[in-house]
Amino acid sequence: MGAAIGQVLPLAVAVAVFPIPIIAVVLMLSTPRGRVNGPAFTLAWLVGLTVVGTIALLLSSGASASESGKPATWVSILKLLFGLLLLVLAFRQFRERPRGDAPPKLPGWMKSIDRFDARRSAALGFGLAAINPKNLILTVSAAGAIAQTGISTGDQAVALAIFVLVGTLGVAVPVGIYFALGDRGAHILDGLRKWMARENATIMIVLYLLIAAKLIGDAITGFTS
Repeated sequence: MGAAIGQVLPLAVAVAVFPIPIIAVVLMLSTPRGRVNGPAFTLAWLVGLTVVGTIALLLSSGASASESGKPATWVSILKLLFGLLLLVLAFRQFRERPRGDAPPKLPGWMKSIDRFDARRSAALGFGLAAINPKNLILTVSAAGAIAQTGISTGDQAVALAIFVLVGTLGVAVPVGIYFALGDRGAHILDGLRKWMARENATIMIVLYLLIAAKLIGDAITGFTS
């Protein structure tokens, strides 16, 4: 199980530090409904990761992701394709990054967050966790990495749970600060939001490159082992 956890931790951290979901939950917490909307978003995010991770893990296990204790060829091919896709995303993010003093580009729906209720907040949290292509790539990669180790079903479930919990920290920590510090945490959260919005492109480029390198490296190891 240790090998599986070691495989998914970098992917879980990448999920956790994506700027857009963190900015979204911080904006929610600054609204009058923040006490309800923030936890609703976070819980739905956790459920979204769990659902997609479970489905991907079941499919990977059923497709024999492990062959004689080694990753199946299709797993290595999938990692290579995902790694190359992340390189493309990194290049696109680099080309679209703000230039000079231009303000960062954020999704248009963020302007209406102050009108969200708990249901819309939960729907957004689930969507960003489960349907967002960036998260989908990382979650499917994590499920494949767990399945390829050939560990027992119980151990696979534990490894997936660790992936989900770590991947949820990014949106859960602001909620924790909000409830633990109250008004004193508002300054911290506002600073976090501004910094992540300003550095969104840089953070995403670095994440894409690091995870792409890991996936491509794992694929090469799988092909040559």
